[in-house]
Amino acid sequence: MATMALKLQPLFSPCSSSSSSSQFTHKSMVLTQIHCSQMKPSPFSPFTEKNSLKRYQRDSWVYTDQSPNQNPSQNFCSGSYESESIREDDIALQLPELKKLLRVLKEKREVENESGAKDGGVGDVFLVGTGPGDPELLTLKAVRAIGNADLLLYDRLVSNDVLDLVGGDARLLYVGKTAGYHSRTQEEIHELLLSFAEAGANVVRLKGGDPLVFGRGGEEMDFLQQKGIQVKVIPGITAASGIAAELGIPLTHRGVSNSVRFLTGHSKNGGKDPLYVAENAADPDSTLVIYMGLSTLPSLAVKLIHHGLEPNTPAVAVERGTTPQQRMVFAELEDLATEIASARLISPTLIIIGKVVALSPLWTDSSQKQSLLAKAR
Repeated sequence: MATMALKLQPLFSPCSSSSSSSQFTHKSMVLTQIHCSQMKPSPFSPFTEKNSLKRYQRDSWVYTDQSPNQNPSQNFCSGSYESESIREDDIALQLPELKKLLRVLKEKREVENESGAKDGGVGDVFLVGTGPGDPELLTLKAVRAIGNADLLLYDRLVSNDVLDLVGGDARLLYVGKTAGYHSRTQEEIHELLLSFAEAGANVVRLKGGDPLVFGRGGEEMDFLQQKGIQVKVIPGITAASGIAAELGIPLTHRGVSNSVRFLTGHSKNGGKDPLYVAENAADPDSTLVIYMGLSTLPSLAVKLIHHGLEPNTPAVAVERGTTPQQRMVFAELEDLATEIASARLISPTLIIIGKVVALSPLWTDSSQKQSLLAKAR
């Protein structure tokens, strides 16, 4: 077990011993007593937000070292504590139970090896896409993988309704990221997947949408395959397809749009300028779908218009698509950023830009739709 402890050490820094774990547990207990007068109630989210009590209820197995009255979610009170300190405390609280689970899994594998009941080699890792939020959009293969998992590492955009389908014996661990707070770094997620797979566990990595579309699934697959771990990818319905279908928008349509392009709206170092070069995307005969683009849309829209897209190009922004909390804003491209700000849409919001948006039954200008269809015939 000494080897395992050394291997896990980088994952759970700064905790290096049981005494330091106790120190961090005490520190977190003190934090829960802070009065959070600045905390404002947020509307119900279908996803796992960083201050979600449901997250800690779902992952309660990994916090059994705490006192009964302790609620780790209270550490996220607005302005009460630095997010990096919260992250370190949270990881330290989880350390004892994670080590215990690894030990149990490893001992189980050794018993199976000795009895010959099972070829107790390393476990498999499944990268499972859970779609945009509606649990009925899960594939049958995804449901089976979830049902057979020993441990499920899940992201923020795996909806609560999907997580409610996980069996009672499975272990869930939140590894989600939001702007300004990463519960685990990508490198720490890699090491968690590797450690539990090497202990013989069947590990499921749950990701919103499709794991290989802006989900960093390719990085996790490459890391694990280099370590000799078999990785199986179970695709999910990416947000572009699921949300477009929900709104009745064909991403391509003969005579209207002959291609579709998925873009990331992320910027370098958290700025307001999109990564993508807009002149390459300003094609009036193509459909643009922008993931994670709320903050950079104003700049991107200006660039798209500058490089040739008409200012009146139909567009839509959809918050929390396919869930009961879905909200949407239809507008022409030049007005979209203003309308989004007016509606106060929040992440996750998907943006679709292109003439096909006018084919949605929800687009208000029916004459524009008829004109497009007439030209397509």
